[in-house]
Amino acid sequence: MALSGSDVIGQAKTGTGKTLGFGLPLLERVTVPADVEAGRAEPELLTDAPQALVVVPTRELCQQVTNDLLTAGKVRAVRVLAIYGGRAYEPQVEALKKGVDVVVGTPGRLLDLAGQKKLRLSAVKSLVLDEADEMLDLGFLPDVEKIIQMLPAKRQTMLFSATMPGQVISLARRYMSQPTHIRATAPDDEGATVANITQHVFRAHSMDKPEVVARVLQAEGRGLAMIFCRTKRTAADIADQLSQRGFAAGSVHGDLGQGAREQALRAFRNGKVDVLVCTDVAARGIDVEGVTHVINYQSPEDEKTYLHRIGRTGRAGASGTAVTLVDWDDIPRWQLINKALDLPFSDPEETYSTSEHLYELLNIPEGITGILPRAERTRAGLDAEEIEDLGETGPRGARGGRG
Repeated sequence: MALSGSDVIGQAKTGTGKTLGFGLPLLERVTVPADVEAGRAEPELLTDAPQALVVVPTRELCQQVTNDLLTAGKVRAVRVLAIYGGRAYEPQVEALKKGVDVVVGTPGRLLDLAGQKKLRLSAVKSLVLDEADEMLDLGFLPDVEKIIQMLPAKRQTMLFSATMPGQVISLARRYMSQPTHIRATAPDDEGATVANITQHVFRAHSMDKPEVVARVLQAEGRGLAMIFCRTKRTAADIADQLSQRGFAAGSVHGDLGQGAREQALRAFRNGKVDVLVCTDVAARGIDVEGVTHVINYQSPEDEKTYLHRIGRTGRAGASGTAVTLVDWDDIPRWQLINKALDLPFSDPEETYSTSEHLYELLNIPEGITGILPRAERTRAGLDAEEIEDLGETGPRGARGGRG
């Protein structure tokens, strides 16, 4: 359907592989020299201006989608460029001058470069709005509308969103032409949460939480783990505490420069660290293979955030474990989430790092303490991953994705 050039609204839970769902048709519709050589396209269709534009809410998702498209487009030598804030302008402007076929970007930096006439949008044939509900949450929809108004009226538009709030629906009505609405669900997956994620919710004391987490991280069969915090300070603090306890931990939050964030993500992807502590905004859309455990160190703000957090595991059919630690003060907030998602955890069990049920439910071996034994410390660690000099921008670059 996307290949035929029709407008598409795709609604799918996180982790269902939608990047290639829009990516493959997008790459096929771009005209490259090989098409002219094979007689599939006229030479005048070739251009150095972008023929496709993918708009995403965060820097991390921007990198991820770019890498996926580069891999998928390798055979046809499609030129794909990531454009986002926090990095120097010059390399992005130079790459645009040389010519690109597909641009993936965050709204702030895209608008900036288009406004400076450095990014030409007149040749765009396909537009993708990815994670539209997240763009709404981050306040990016006005920027997205300004970008859409710079594009040719005759184009294909594809919009993807896990949920369809009113403002996203009205955006689709205004800028899409007779879109086909596709919902992707697994046959055994009727609930709001993904069926292959085992969820545990415990009432935990804030003073004991680091101990609880250190034990959960020693559960049998644990691969990579992501820990979510509500504040930047908590994320930094927990990453430090876990490092002191012997775990190979990195963190991704808004107080870190873009270089440090990318270093932590690369180290996590490469297995040099196996624990990533993050805030919600910084972690939006992160998709790393092999995440078996997600720990909500603090109760999420709402049910959407909960779904997004736990959706970092159990991706593409794999199974995963999600553990949520709820403070006493957060019980009312948790109960609203529980009710909205129709979960069976309205009164979470009081749990301590020494509680037997914690060990049983999560397959934690007996005798485990809050310190990782030296023999288990086999990861290279965060410092083994080089930090890249990005020529980071100050406030001028800060619009291209928050967190």
